[in-house]
Amino acid sequence: MVDRHIGDPPEDLDLTATEALMWQAFQNGSRYDLTAGDPDIDDPHGGRRWGPERSVRARIVSLLLLDGPPALRGRVSSVKLRGVQITGTLDVAGGTVTPYVELTGCRFENEVLLPESRFTTLRLVNCSIPRLEAARLRTEGDLHLPRCQVHRGVRLTDAQIGTDLLLSQAVLHRDQRDHAFLGDGITVGQDLHAELLQAEGEISLRGAQIGGSLSLRGSRLAQPYGDRALNAPQLTVEHTLYLTPAAVGNPTVTGGATPARGVRVQRFECRGGIRLDDGRIGDALDMTQARFMLEREQEVSLRRIQTPELRFLGERPARGTVILNGAKVTNLIDSAASWPDPGGLRMAGFSYEILIPTGRFPLNQRLAWVEAATPEYSPEAYEKLAAVLRESGEDADAREVLLAKQRRRRETLPLAGKLWGYVQDWTVAYGYRPGRAAVWMAVLWAAGAIAFARHTPPERKPGEGPAWNASLYALDLLIPVINLGQRGEWRMTGYWQWAAAVLVLLGWVLATTVAAGATRLLRRG
Repeated sequence: MVDRHIGDPPEDLDLTATEALMWQAFQNGSRYDLTAGDPDIDDPHGGRRWGPERSVRARIVSLLLLDGPPALRGRVSSVKLRGVQITGTLDVAGGTVTPYVELTGCRFENEVLLPESRFTTLRLVNCSIPRLEAARLRTEGDLHLPRCQVHRGVRLTDAQIGTDLLLSQAVLHRDQRDHAFLGDGITVGQDLHAELLQAEGEISLRGAQIGGSLSLRGSRLAQPYGDRALNAPQLTVEHTLYLTPAAVGNPTVTGGATPARGVRVQRFECRGGIRLDDGRIGDALDMTQARFMLEREQEVSLRRIQTPELRFLGERPARGTVILNGAKVTNLIDSAASWPDPGGLRMAGFSYEILIPTGRFPLNQRLAWVEAATPEYSPEAYEKLAAVLRESGEDADAREVLLAKQRRRRETLPLAGKLWGYVQDWTVAYGYRPGRAAVWMAVLWAAGAIAFARHTPPERKPGEGPAWNASLYALDLLIPVINLGQRGEWRMTGYWQWAAAVLVLLGWVLATTVAAGATRLLRRG
């Protein structure tokens, strides 16, 4: 044990000169800097060897963290190391670390073991780490890992981070199970910044809870060993999830703002599937300029997500599938150039209230969007689009959508149903273009009046009926139910009888289709 009255290290530790100076720096709370001033030499990720003069044993660092000497009078003890190589395995599993910890530009010889440990704030900045094992870690403040390179993955399952988790510009490689970052069940009190992150292997955030925003701006995720690069079902983000560009520059954190004009930016890119099923995102899911590079069997899966705003404004995926089945959003901000081609979109039960297209998105392309999402006929997608258009005052467009629904439905019917469908379409467009019925009625009435004007039939009851009127007779035949006093008063024979029968039949067809269309309109009105 350490002599608490004196604070000198026990003699049995046999400290090296480098370690003794680190011990003193801990007591007075100063930074212990062993950098040489040469960027090539000081690069913790480079190939230049660091000798014993820059090395300390991991067990001495652990001793300072868990049971270090008291600080000098008027100072606060802390572990602040810069440009130091830590040999052996740093293991503080299950321990409580009260000093402030900040390691910058350091190298770890072996993995860092922090499972079930407690820290106030832990900052590892630009460090080279073989592996970080920190399941169920707890911090009162931040956990910072910016610009670190971790060669066999990070494990933070069920960790509790009091304020921010920072992974910006980190480079993460996969572990034995192909995870670059395993954070299932993690809780972050405020923001999770992972901007300009590079990950080779799966980022897993199943059931994670983020108290602020989750930013993957400018990050590049790749999973060449499995189906998903980002696997985060049941993710909860209180504010916004950003899969957007980031400014490329010197700052460790891009700050969350949209990069200014003229600043070089890097898009969010994902080589592999994304799973955000059952997620709850408090403000928005922003996919502006995102690039998804999927294989045919891979998905951008947003099943049953709930968010006030979905900004689907990325680059159209060349392969794979985008799935929005059961998702619920208020504002859908999208672009015609962002949605996949036919066969690449699924959105059964997708609910949205307001459409806000970016750029030109004409109705025929919107209908193609619905058709692309429903390889098998499904009325819900058409009815949802029509309802949203009607709510925004676009009644004519809503009717066109419902007409497209009927035409799509017609293709699923047997032959008789198809033929009747074509009749309804050609005559009154299933009732969604009522003016067409008037045109047909006028044409048939005029044709009948002209034809019957050339023939005066004999009366059924001579001297008792009205005078012959070819125009009224043709109209009486066309309009079912209503009797204008002409139809039953004259005896038609030969081909005139056939002509009258044709007008009666066409009148019933027109009346039936108009009634069916009116019923549909009233039902949805």
